[in-house]
Amino acid sequence: MEELFSLKGKVAWVTGAAYGIGYAIAKAYAKAGAKVVFNCSRQETVDRGLAAYKEDGIEARGYVCDITDEEAVKSLLEKIEKEVGKVDILVNNAGMIKRIPMTEMEVSEFRRVIDVDLTGAFIVSKAVIPSMIERGGGKIINVCSMMSELGRETVSAYAAAKGGLKMLTKNIASEYGAYNIQCNGIGPGYIATEQTAPLREPQPDGSKHPFDSFILAKTPANRWGTPEDLEGPALFLASKASDFVNGHILYVDGGILAYIGKQP
Repeated sequence: MEELFSLKGKVAWVTGAAYGIGYAIAKAYAKAGAKVVFNCSRQETVDRGLAAYKEDGIEARGYVCDITDEEAVKSLLEKIEKEVGKVDILVNNAGMIKRIPMTEMEVSEFRRVIDVDLTGAFIVSKAVIPSMIERGGGKIINVCSMMSELGRETVSAYAAAKGGLKMLTKNIASEYGAYNIQCNGIGPGYIATEQTAPLREPQPDGSKHPFDSFILAKTPANRWGTPEDLEGPALFLASKASDFVNGHILYVDGGILAYIGKQP
């Protein structure tokens, strides 16, 4: 059983893994024996990530790369293969969100979210697939979202991108499954990270933030998720344990998508 979930000797590339969800996933892979590499678009973010990995006793390599730049991605892949090894596991985690009402959002802002959250995953996946085919297989995990299934105010671009990422996941599985490449998605629910911290801060009168109350009421688990809640699911999708799982989106959401909500 231990061998089934082992990543010993594997090279795992997790995009945008300096902190938050990506960091938790990369840390889990390192604990399972993988060699971890990550990239961010800015050097200061890479440095922050490297410091965090070092503090946790994890050896990781960090690189600066904009995943929307295909030539930069190709160059980085060559560097990773030379310095670390061929990529066995790719996690398309890097992303962004702009919370703007649709009618107030500039087309350039919409396109930027699509470019980072969807086109970037296409570019990086396209880069690693040929090597995976040559070596007889590989794992691609796309970090989707509940917005791959649901809509909500102010997130039209993000929902469009994550819905597209869900279907890109299914199509990669369809197109390359015969080469022993498994492409699956992991769909986090509402996770307690520094990005969501403002949505959980108490109000001046000490009451819960309205959004915090809303999420707790919609979640059967009655809590926000933690980055650590994603470690096991992400490890499963990267290991031999999921060799016959393909094109699947594993939602780690405390039951939100299964729940219609409390009766008023």
